[in-house]
Amino acid sequence: MSASPLPHDAPPARFEPLTLARLDALLEVEQRAHSHPWTRGNFTDAMASGYQIQLLMGDEQILGYFVGMLGVDEVHLLNLTVAPAFQRQGWSHVLLDALALWARSQGAQWLWLEVRTSNQRARHVYEANGFRRVGERKRYYPSTTTEREDAVVMSRAL
Repeated sequence: MSASPLPHDAPPARFEPLTLARLDALLEVEQRAHSHPWTRGNFTDAMASGYQIQLLMGDEQILGYFVGMLGVDEVHLLNLTVAPAFQRQGWSHVLLDALALWARSQGAQWLWLEVRTSNQRARHVYEANGFRRVGERKRYYPSTTTEREDAVVMSRAL
């Protein structure tokens, strides 16, 4: 269901699971890509919990990654990031397609996620991949102001 074709000069890419050997490189991408990045502890806890963490690699650099948590008949997308140098090239669609494929292989029937209300670009990507708004979580995300930011809850049937 990819909505954006990759450019013809896109690097060859492959998926691999996150390992401790790649964690520092992932944290560098996370810091550059987000105003409120996940911490080393967030990622090591996710690894210890058995969450699906897949890196999208181009040669030896991280193009992007996702973190998915399997539940009963569903997968919750906890983090999807494209490295800033590779944004707007269609890699988010590749990551979402890979997440959906893995989720189906686990017997999931739904994908769920939260996204910042202000993150119009991400919301557009999710909508282009079949996600629909199903609710809102008030004051869900930390913010750079004194107020917390609301989240839009989205889901997609598999």
